[in-house]
Amino acid sequence: MKKFIILLLAITVSVTACKKKKEEVKIEEETVTTEVVKVKKVKIALNSKSDSNTSGNVVFKEEDGNVTMTAIISGLEPGEHAIHIHQTADCTSPDGKSAGGHWNPTGKPHGKWGNDTGYHKGDIGNFTADENGNGTISKTTDEWCVGCGDATKDILGKAVIVHAGADDFTSQPSGAAGARVSCAGIIE
Repeated sequence: MKKFIILLLAITVSVTACKKKKEEVKIEEETVTTEVVKVKKVKIALNSKSDSNTSGNVVFKEEDGNVTMTAIISGLEPGEHAIHIHQTADCTSPDGKSAGGHWNPTGKPHGKWGNDTGYHKGDIGNFTADENGNGTISKTTDEWCVGCGDATKDILGKAVIVHAGADDFTSQPSGAAGARVSCAGIIE
């Protein structure tokens, strides 16, 4: 009987000890919200026009409401050159004039971005070609979009034109930048 009482006492102590060791575990749920940012990207190849050897690539990348254009161009004469977005993605003519005039959906005068008198949405600006005829230019704006359908912002269906000379930012309607030496339609 002593053995039985001792055994009963040992079991009671064990059960009590186990109960004391139990801890309450509280599980909290956490909600994590992730935002998917869609990046739109169009890469186009510039083709020579007006009997030049000018070529290159232009990338338009839209992210967070801004479009960044990066152009890498070769085969130019050293010095300053203009680059613009023109009305249509038609680069079939030998002189690039099939692309039409500057893209100007808001009816502003030709000029330099940020000036008080206005500018075309296609008035990108000038860049410099080095002594080997290579040049690059980059521009970021919230005034363009890639395939959004807004006629005042959408660059799809337009063309990139590189000119033989620099844009003077004052001559109307195009800045007197000279011949169109390279063209590429902005198409997906």
